Amino acid sequence: MEDGRLMRVLAIDTATTALVAGVVDTAVGQTTQRVLEDTRAHNELLIPTIADVLAEAGMEYSDLDAVVTGIGPGPFTGLRVGMATASALADALSIPLHGVCTHDAIAHAAGLHANPADAGSEATAFVATDARRKEIYWATYRATDSGVQRICGPEVNKPAEIEVELTSTAEVIIPERLATQLPEKLTMLPHRAAHPTAAALVAVADLNAEPAPVAPLYLRRPDAVPPKQQQLSAAIPKVEL
Repeated sequence: MEDGRLMRVLAIDTATTALVAGVVDTAVGQTTQRVLEDTRAHNELLIPTIADVLAEAGMEYSDLDAVVTGIGPGPFTGLRVGMATASALADALSIPLHGVCTHDAIAHAAGLHANPADAGSEATAFVATDARRKEIYWATYRATDSGVQRICGPEVNKPAEIEVELTSTAEVIIPERLATQLPEKLTMLPHRAAHPTAAALVAVADLNAEPAPVAPLYLRRPDAVPPKQQQLSAAIPKVEL
């Protein structure tokens, strides 16, 4: 988050199996959040979770100054729930809506630090989430003294197809259940899990910028496809209207 006016920001992310909802008060540096891990019930739980967070923070919807939402990459259904909710709330409250890459927020939440031994421009971290269909969403990052910079991605691939250049001291940020699916080059590196947080979502957003149109990062077509038109039987007469 760029330095600027003090704000109360609602942060939402449903791009992963974790549901993240929180309020960040930049005036006092206070974050109130809920992280419901490994849930697939984003649609049922998101609004009640937002209500709980606001109540705990002692706020009403009318107290909010902006909304930040993770835009993925993520599976179609889960990602759509968070983004649609964020958009509806921002529109109803007439406040700005900012979209951020979910992997950027994960990299920030992971607390990556610059290593003086890492000279050059190679990535120092590999961040991945579950894309289903035996694939993962991934991006690479480099931690510097001025922050965390995305080097490559986000992309979606089968784990065995991933080819990236990382420093010898790099680490992998990935759910534990996915770590063993990575190529040997990546499994040899230290790995740990992390998820986006409300504070990280707000931190990677530029709240002073004019909000750009928020578009989801699906990176591939949804699982559901329109049914193919069935050819009529020759025995059925064609009727011209």
